[in-house]
Amino acid sequence: MTVKKKLLDITLIVSVPFQVEKAIGDSMDILVSGSMAYDRIMDFPGSFADHILPDKIHTLNVSFTVNGLRENFGGTAGNIAYALALLGQSPTIVATIGCDNARYFDWLKQNIIDLSGITVVDDEFTAGAYITTDQSDNQITGFNPGAMKCRTFYDVDQVDVKNTIAIVAPGNIDDMAAYPQIYREKGIRFIFDPGQSLPMWEGEALAEAIEGAEILITNDYELDLVMKMTELSVDDLLKKVKIVISTRGEEGSRIYSDGNQVEVNSIKAKQVNDPTGAGDAYRAGLIKGLIEGKDIEQCAIMGSACASFAVENYGTQEYSFTIEEFEQRLASYK
Repeated sequence: MTVKKKLLDITLIVSVPFQVEKAIGDSMDILVSGSMAYDRIMDFPGSFADHILPDKIHTLNVSFTVNGLRENFGGTAGNIAYALALLGQSPTIVATIGCDNARYFDWLKQNIIDLSGITVVDDEFTAGAYITTDQSDNQITGFNPGAMKCRTFYDVDQVDVKNTIAIVAPGNIDDMAAYPQIYREKGIRFIFDPGQSLPMWEGEALAEAIEGAEILITNDYELDLVMKMTELSVDDLLKKVKIVISTRGEEGSRIYSDGNQVEVNSIKAKQVNDPTGAGDAYRAGLIKGLIEGKDIEQCAIMGSACASFAVENYGTQEYSFTIEEFEQRLASYK
Protein backbone atom coordinates (compact mmCIF):
# COMPACT_ATOMS: atom_id res chain seq x y z
CA MET A 1 0.00 0.00 0.00
CA THR A 2 1.35 3.44 -0.91
CA VAL A 3 -0.22 6.79 0.01
CA LYS A 4 0.99 10.19 -1.14
CA LYS A 5 0.83 13.11 1.27
CA LYS A 6 1.94 16.71 0.79
CA LEU A 7 3.95 18.46 3.53
CA LEU A 8 5.16 21.96 2.64
CA ASP A 9 6.76 21.48 -0.78
CA ILE A 10 7.84 17.89 -0.22
CA THR A 11 5.93 14.90 -1.53
CA LEU A 12 5.97 12.07 0.96
CA ILE A 13 5.47 8.47 -0.03
CA VAL A 14 4.10 6.67 3.01
CA SER A 15 4.92 3.02 2.49
CA VAL A 16 4.16 -0.26 4.21
CA PRO A 17 6.92 -2.36 2.61
CA PHE A 18 7.37 -4.94 5.35
CA GLN A 19 5.26 -5.68 8.38
CA VAL A 20 6.32 -8.16 11.04
CA GLU A 21 3.73 -10.48 12.47
CA LYS A 22 3.75 -10.46 16.26
CA ALA A 23 5.83 -13.40 17.48
CA ILE A 24 4.34 -15.95 19.84
CA GLY A 25 5.21 -14.87 23.35
CA ASP A 26 5.56 -11.16 22.50
CA SER A 27 3.53 -9.45 25.21
CA MET A 28 3.86 -5.85 24.08
CA ASP A 29 4.10 -3.65 21.03
CA ILE A 30 7.22 -1.46 21.02
CA LEU A 31 7.17 1.86 19.15
CA VAL A 32 10.63 3.29 18.53
CA SER A 33 10.56 6.84 17.17
CA GLY A 34 13.74 8.68 16.32
CA SER A 35 16.11 8.88 13.36
CA MET A 36 17.31 6.65 10.55
CA ALA A 37 20.73 7.47 9.18
CA TYR A 38 23.73 6.26 7.26
CA ASP A 39 27.04 6.85 9.04
CA ARG A 40 29.82 7.28 6.50
CA ILE A 41 33.18 7.06 8.21
CA MET A 42 36.50 8.07 6.66
CA ASP A 43 40.07 7.88 7.98
CA PHE A 44 42.63 10.54 7.14
CA PRO A 45 46.20 9.14 7.36
CA GLY A 46 47.70 12.26 8.86
CA SER A 47 46.91 15.21 11.10
CA PHE A 48 44.42 17.93 10.23
CA ALA A 49 46.65 20.40 12.07
CA ASP A 50 49.43 19.93 9.53
CA HIS A 51 47.16 21.16 6.74
CA ILE A 52 45.43 24.09 8.45
CA LEU A 53 47.35 27.37 8.70
CA PRO A 54 46.33 29.20 11.91
CA ASP A 55 46.64 32.63 10.28
CA LYS A 56 44.38 31.56 7.38
CA ILE A 57 41.42 30.23 9.36
CA HIS A 58 39.26 33.10 8.07
CA THR A 59 39.82 31.88 4.48
CA LEU A 60 39.86 28.16 5.15
CA ASN A 61 39.89 26.00 2.01
CA VAL A 62 41.27 22.51 2.59
CA SER A 63 40.90 19.07 1.05
CA PHE A 64 41.78 15.76 2.68
CA THR A 65 42.36 12.54 0.74
CA VAL A 66 41.14 9.65 2.89
CA ASN A 67 42.09 5.97 2.97
CA GLY A 68 38.56 4.85 2.18
CA LEU A 69 34.99 4.98 3.35
CA ARG A 70 32.89 2.67 5.52
CA GLU A 71 29.13 2.94 5.55
CA ASN A 72 27.25 1.85 8.67
CA PHE A 73 23.56 1.74 9.42
CA GLY A 74 22.69 4.19 12.19
CA GLY A 75 20.19 6.62 13.61
CA THR A 76 18.64 6.37 17.06
CA ALA A 77 15.49 4.51 15.96
CA GLY A 78 17.43 2.07 13.80
CA ASN A 79 20.00 1.40 16.51
CA ILE A 80 17.46 0.82 19.29
CA ALA A 81 15.25 -1.38 17.10
CA TYR A 82 18.25 -3.45 16.01
CA ALA A 83 19.27 -4.16 19.62
CA LEU A 84 15.67 -5.01 20.55
CA ALA A 85 15.54 -7.50 17.67
CA LEU A 86 18.69 -9.18 19.03
CA LEU A 87 16.85 -9.43 22.34
CA GLY A 88 14.02 -11.33 20.69
CA GLN A 89 11.57 -8.44 20.34
CA SER A 90 9.62 -7.20 17.29
CA PRO A 91 9.82 -3.39 17.47
CA THR A 92 8.11 -1.00 15.07
CA ILE A 93 10.29 1.85 13.84
CA VAL A 94 8.51 5.21 13.64
CA ALA A 95 10.82 7.46 11.61
CA THR A 96 11.49 8.92 8.17
CA ILE A 97 13.91 7.61 5.58
CA GLY A 98 14.95 8.86 2.17
CA CYS A 99 14.86 7.58 -1.39
CA ASP A 100 18.16 5.72 -0.82
CA ASN A 101 16.45 3.31 1.58
CA ALA A 102 16.96 -0.02 -0.22
CA ARG A 103 20.11 -1.13 1.63
CA TYR A 104 18.72 -0.13 5.03
CA PHE A 105 15.36 -1.81 4.36
CA ASP A 106 17.11 -5.02 3.31
CA TRP A 107 19.15 -4.96 6.51
CA LEU A 108 16.09 -4.41 8.72
CA LYS A 109 14.20 -7.20 6.97
CA GLN A 110 17.11 -9.56 7.62
CA ASN A 111 16.74 -8.72 11.31
CA ILE A 112 12.94 -9.14 11.31
CA ILE A 113 12.21 -5.50 12.16
CA ASP A 114 8.81 -3.99 11.30
CA LEU A 115 9.07 -1.23 8.68
CA SER A 116 5.36 -0.38 8.54
CA GLY A 117 5.84 2.73 10.71
CA ILE A 118 8.54 4.22 8.49
CA THR A 119 7.65 7.20 6.31
CA VAL A 120 9.56 7.25 3.01
CA VAL A 121 10.41 10.76 1.79
CA ASP A 122 10.76 10.25 -1.93
CA ASP A 123 12.67 13.44 -2.78
CA GLU A 124 15.16 13.53 0.08
CA PHE A 125 18.13 11.35 0.97
CA THR A 126 18.27 9.50 4.26
CA ALA A 127 19.94 11.49 7.03
CA GLY A 128 23.68 11.05 6.83
CA ALA A 129 26.72 11.75 8.97
CA TYR A 130 30.03 12.17 7.12
CA ILE A 131 32.79 11.70 9.68
CA THR A 132 36.50 12.11 8.92
CA THR A 133 38.97 11.17 11.66
CA ASP A 134 42.69 11.89 11.60
CA GLN A 135 45.47 9.93 13.30
CA SER A 136 45.18 12.10 16.42
CA ASP A 137 41.49 11.17 16.76
CA ASN A 138 40.40 14.67 15.74
CA GLN A 139 37.14 14.62 13.81
CA ILE A 140 35.45 16.76 11.19
CA THR A 141 31.79 15.87 10.75
CA GLY A 142 29.17 17.04 8.31
CA PHE A 143 25.54 16.06 8.94
CA ASN A 144 22.73 16.16 6.41
CA PRO A 145 19.33 15.74 8.13
CA GLY A 146 17.72 14.88 4.79
CA ALA A 147 14.46 12.99 5.34
CA MET A 148 14.68 13.67 9.08
CA LYS A 149 13.48 17.21 8.34
CA CYS A 150 10.02 15.72 7.70
CA ARG A 151 7.34 14.48 10.09
CA THR A 152 6.20 10.87 10.27
CA PHE A 153 2.63 9.69 9.65
CA TYR A 154 2.17 6.84 12.11
CA ASP A 155 -1.37 6.09 13.30
CA VAL A 156 -1.10 5.26 17.00
CA ASP A 157 -4.74 4.13 17.04
CA GLN A 158 -3.69 0.83 15.45
CA VAL A 159 -1.94 -0.39 18.62
CA ASP A 160 -3.35 -1.82 21.84
CA VAL A 161 -2.49 1.07 24.15
CA LYS A 162 -2.49 -1.09 27.28
CA ASN A 163 0.06 -3.44 25.74
CA THR A 164 2.33 -0.87 24.15
CA ILE A 165 5.51 0.84 25.29
CA ALA A 166 7.18 3.61 23.31
CA ILE A 167 10.46 5.45 23.31
CA VAL A 168 10.83 8.95 21.90
CA ALA A 169 14.48 9.19 20.84
CA PRO A 170 16.28 12.05 19.05
CA GLY A 171 14.93 12.60 15.56
CA ASN A 172 12.56 15.07 13.90
CA ILE A 173 11.94 17.76 16.51
CA ASP A 174 8.22 18.12 15.68
CA ASP A 175 7.75 14.37 16.14
CA MET A 176 9.58 14.56 19.45
CA ALA A 177 7.13 17.21 20.65
CA ALA A 178 4.03 15.54 19.19
CA TYR A 179 4.41 11.90 20.24
CA PRO A 180 4.66 12.56 24.02
CA GLN A 181 1.38 14.48 23.80
CA ILE A 182 -0.24 11.64 21.83
CA TYR A 183 1.06 9.02 24.25
CA ARG A 184 -0.22 10.98 27.24
CA GLU A 185 -3.65 11.32 25.65
CA LYS A 186 -3.80 7.62 24.71
CA GLY A 187 -2.39 6.36 28.00
CA ILE A 188 0.68 4.75 26.38
CA ARG A 189 3.75 4.28 28.58
CA PHE A 190 6.73 6.08 27.08
CA ILE A 191 10.38 6.85 27.64
CA PHE A 192 11.65 10.30 26.67
CA ASP A 193 15.24 10.56 25.45
CA PRO A 194 16.16 14.08 24.23
CA GLY A 195 19.85 13.30 23.65
CA GLN A 196 21.54 15.20 20.86
CA SER A 197 18.32 17.07 20.03
CA LEU A 198 18.70 19.28 23.11
CA PRO A 199 20.23 22.32 21.32
CA MET A 200 17.05 22.55 19.21
CA TRP A 201 14.68 22.87 22.18
CA GLU A 202 13.41 25.82 24.15
CA GLY A 203 13.14 25.17 27.88
CA GLU A 204 9.36 25.43 28.18
CA ALA A 205 8.72 23.11 25.21
CA LEU A 206 11.25 20.61 26.56
CA ALA A 207 9.58 20.57 29.97
CA GLU A 208 6.23 19.96 28.29
CA ALA A 209 7.60 17.06 26.21
CA ILE A 210 9.06 15.43 29.33
CA GLU A 211 5.73 15.59 31.18
CA GLY A 212 4.13 12.22 31.85
CA ALA A 213 7.03 10.04 30.71
CA GLU A 214 7.60 6.87 32.68
CA ILE A 215 11.35 7.45 32.31
CA LEU A 216 13.47 10.43 31.32
CA ILE A 217 16.83 9.10 30.15
CA THR A 218 19.94 11.12 29.31
CA ASN A 219 23.66 10.90 29.76
CA ASP A 220 25.28 12.75 32.66
CA TYR A 221 26.09 15.90 30.67
CA GLU A 222 22.66 16.00 29.03
CA LEU A 223 20.89 15.80 32.39
CA ASP A 224 22.73 18.93 33.55
CA LEU A 225 21.71 20.61 30.29
CA VAL A 226 18.06 19.57 30.72
CA MET A 227 18.03 21.02 34.23
CA LYS A 228 19.62 24.26 33.04
CA MET A 229 17.25 24.65 30.09
CA THR A 230 14.06 23.86 32.03
CA GLU A 231 15.19 25.41 35.32
CA LEU A 232 14.07 22.18 37.00
CA SER A 233 16.05 20.17 39.54
CA VAL A 234 16.03 16.38 39.58
CA ASP A 235 13.36 16.54 42.30
CA ASP A 236 11.32 18.85 40.08
CA LEU A 237 11.72 16.50 37.13
CA LEU A 238 10.50 13.61 39.30
CA LYS A 239 7.23 15.49 39.70
CA LYS A 240 6.82 15.21 35.92
CA VAL A 241 8.17 11.67 35.37
CA LYS A 242 8.36 8.51 37.46
CA ILE A 243 12.07 7.85 36.98
CA VAL A 244 15.15 9.75 35.80
CA ILE A 245 18.10 7.73 34.52
CA SER A 246 21.50 9.25 33.84
CA THR A 247 23.96 7.06 31.94
CA ARG A 248 27.64 7.59 32.74
CA GLY A 249 29.62 5.48 30.28
CA GLU A 250 32.04 3.06 31.89
CA GLU A 251 30.93 4.32 35.31
CA GLY A 252 27.49 2.79 34.77
CA SER A 253 24.20 4.62 35.33
CA ARG A 254 22.38 6.46 38.08
CA ILE A 255 18.66 6.00 38.78
CA TYR A 256 16.59 8.66 40.54
CA SER A 257 13.10 7.77 41.79
CA ASP A 258 10.88 8.59 44.77
CA GLY A 259 13.67 10.46 46.53
CA ASN A 260 16.03 7.51 46.09
CA GLN A 261 19.28 7.36 44.14
CA VAL A 262 20.69 4.03 42.98
CA GLU A 263 24.05 3.46 41.30
CA VAL A 264 24.23 0.68 38.71
CA ASN A 265 27.66 -0.48 37.60
CA SER A 266 28.56 -1.02 33.97
CA ILE A 267 29.16 -4.55 32.73
CA LYS A 268 32.68 -5.14 31.49
CA ALA A 269 33.06 -5.66 27.74
CA LYS A 270 35.65 -8.05 26.34
CA GLN A 271 37.26 -5.06 24.66
CA VAL A 272 36.26 -1.45 24.05
CA ASN A 273 36.65 -0.41 20.41
CA ASP A 274 33.93 2.19 19.84
CA PRO A 275 31.41 3.69 22.30
CA THR A 276 29.20 4.99 19.47
CA GLY A 277 25.73 3.49 19.76
CA ALA A 278 26.23 2.12 23.28
CA GLY A 279 23.58 4.48 24.62
CA ASP A 280 21.01 3.21 22.12
CA ALA A 281 21.87 -0.39 23.01
CA TYR A 282 21.44 0.48 26.71
CA ARG A 283 17.95 1.81 25.97
CA ALA A 284 17.02 -1.43 24.21
CA GLY A 285 18.13 -3.53 27.17
CA LEU A 286 16.22 -1.23 29.50
CA ILE A 287 13.03 -1.63 27.43
CA LYS A 288 13.46 -5.41 27.37
CA GLY A 289 13.56 -5.39 31.17
CA LEU A 290 10.45 -3.22 31.41
CA ILE A 291 8.56 -5.59 29.11
CA GLU A 292 9.54 -8.51 31.33
CA GLY A 293 8.30 -6.67 34.42
CA LYS A 294 11.74 -6.35 36.04
CA ASP A 295 12.39 -3.71 38.69
CA ILE A 296 14.12 -0.60 37.41
CA GLU A 297 17.55 -1.54 38.78
CA GLN A 298 17.44 -4.90 36.97
CA CYS A 299 16.26 -3.10 33.80
CA ALA A 300 19.30 -0.81 34.02
CA ILE A 301 21.60 -3.82 34.44
CA MET A 302 20.07 -5.34 31.29
CA GLY A 303 20.76 -2.03 29.55
CA SER A 304 24.38 -2.20 30.66
CA ALA A 305 24.70 -5.78 29.38
CA CYS A 306 23.39 -4.82 25.95
CA ALA A 307 25.65 -1.76 25.78
CA SER A 308 28.69 -3.90 26.60
CA PHE A 309 28.26 -5.77 23.31
CA ALA A 310 27.89 -2.53 21.33
CA VAL A 311 31.25 -1.08 22.42
CA GLU A 312 33.14 -4.16 21.27
CA ASN A 313 32.72 -3.30 17.57
CA TYR A 314 33.19 -0.26 15.37
CA GLY A 315 29.86 1.11 14.16
CA THR A 316 26.43 1.13 15.70
CA GLN A 317 24.84 -2.03 14.28
CA GLU A 318 27.97 -4.10 13.79
CA TYR A 319 27.67 -6.23 16.94
CA SER A 320 25.48 -9.27 17.53
CA PHE A 321 24.74 -11.76 20.27
CA THR A 322 22.45 -14.67 21.00
CA ILE A 323 19.98 -14.71 23.90
CA GLU A 324 22.24 -17.25 25.61
CA GLU A 325 25.26 -14.95 25.23
CA PHE A 326 23.22 -12.05 26.59
CA GLU A 327 22.18 -14.09 29.63
CA GLN A 328 25.80 -15.04 30.26
CA ARG A 329 26.90 -11.40 30.02
CA LEU A 330 24.05 -10.39 32.36
CA ALA A 331 25.16 -13.01 34.87
CA SER A 332 28.63 -11.41 34.96
CA TYR A 333 27.26 -8.25 36.61
CA LYS A 334 29.04 -7.29 39.82
